[in-house]
Amino acid sequence: MRPHIADLSLIPMNKETRHQILALSTLCSFALVACSGKPDPAGSAATAGAPAATASAAAAGASAPAAAASAPLPPVTVSTVKAQKRDLPVTLQITGSVTPLSSVDLRSQVTSTVAKIHLADGQFVKAGQLLFTLDSRTDEANLAKAKAQLAKDQATLADAKRQFERAKQLFAQNFISQGAVDTAQTVMESAAATTLADQAAIDAAKVALSFDRIVAPASGRVGAVNVSVGSLVQANQTSLVTITQLDPIAVAFSLPQRNLPEALHALKDGGAAVTAKLADGGGSFKGKLQFVDSSVNAGSGTVQAKAVFANKEGKLWPGAFVELSQTVRNLEEATVIPQAAIVQGPRGTIVYVVEDGKARLQPIKVVYAEAGDAAVTGIKPGDVIVMDGKQNVRPNSPIVERAKEPKAGASAPAAADGAKPAAAQASGASKP
Repeated sequence: MRPHIADLSLIPMNKETRHQILALSTLCSFALVACSGKPDPAGSAATAGAPAATASAAAAGASAPAAAASAPLPPVTVSTVKAQKRDLPVTLQITGSVTPLSSVDLRSQVTSTVAKIHLADGQFVKAGQLLFTLDSRTDEANLAKAKAQLAKDQATLADAKRQFERAKQLFAQNFISQGAVDTAQTVMESAAATTLADQAAIDAAKVALSFDRIVAPASGRVGAVNVSVGSLVQANQTSLVTITQLDPIAVAFSLPQRNLPEALHALKDGGAAVTAKLADGGGSFKGKLQFVDSSVNAGSGTVQAKAVFANKEGKLWPGAFVELSQTVRNLEEATVIPQAAIVQGPRGTIVYVVEDGKARLQPIKVVYAEAGDAAVTGIKPGDVIVMDGKQNVRPNSPIVERAKEPKAGASAPAAADGAKPAAAQASGASKP
């Protein structure tokens, strides 16, 4: 109740003072009501209801997260696969370049003129085959001169031998002294030495003459012929043609340092098998590892290696790039799962293992991965792993395994059989 206010008309005062006293008394009454906590009958009921509604809404909002947290996770439909225990070969995939085992740049050893050319550009030649003939007239004359000198000195030697024999007979009859015999012997031996020098001169002339016939030092394919008939070639300077060996042929590649022990072990056993494939799909070739360099490149951490391949059809061409694959070791009894089942995330490398119908997060370590398979540690063979649909899985999510799709041939008859009752039902429903 509002406090009683006396009749202000009985108090003598002017009109302005009366209004001020009335306003002050009204304010005092409102303050007393607020302090007492009792609502005003006229308008305080609506004001008191607003805080209560706000408190109720806050309580409802606070209970929503708790209800959401306690709600069970929805089931997730996935496909699964079992971890297998089997041997997994570790295959090294490298890009290499084809390089010939030998490539010879033919040059003349004498200065002469090209007399004949016995090959064409790009021709395959055999070892010892005649390729070029140079002008040999000067060398032939030198050989004839050396032979004539040998014949002259052989005649001198024969005369010296006769003189020596005669001197020995005269010395036996005491017609000449021992000094005369010794002189005859010296002349004979000098003539014999001269003939040996003449024979050496003939051999040298023959060697010079052989330089006028240039033959193939090895079998292979020649490139472009760089000279023509009548061209002057300089000794050890003019390049005539290049012969490249194509069968067998080698592939050079860089071997990672971590695979060096396996490569060296393979060399002791006769060389590990290496498979080469051309980048344009030109075929596959089988070869063997033949060479591993003696030092590791400090800049790249690799070792230069070389494998040899048979190339009878000439498909491996020098300078071409090929994809090499080599089995360096074998992981025995490894736990193998598909790479598609592995999840890479902020928690590391994980998989989801299905246990009692729920997903369990399991950290793993990938030992080796190739061709869609991965050897891992952290799980056991036989564990059921989530594969397709793993992006929707959360820890402890209920798992529903996806039904396998039926084969196309088997689904058609079933659909046909199921269509007959439906059609019959539809026709029966139309009858009254």
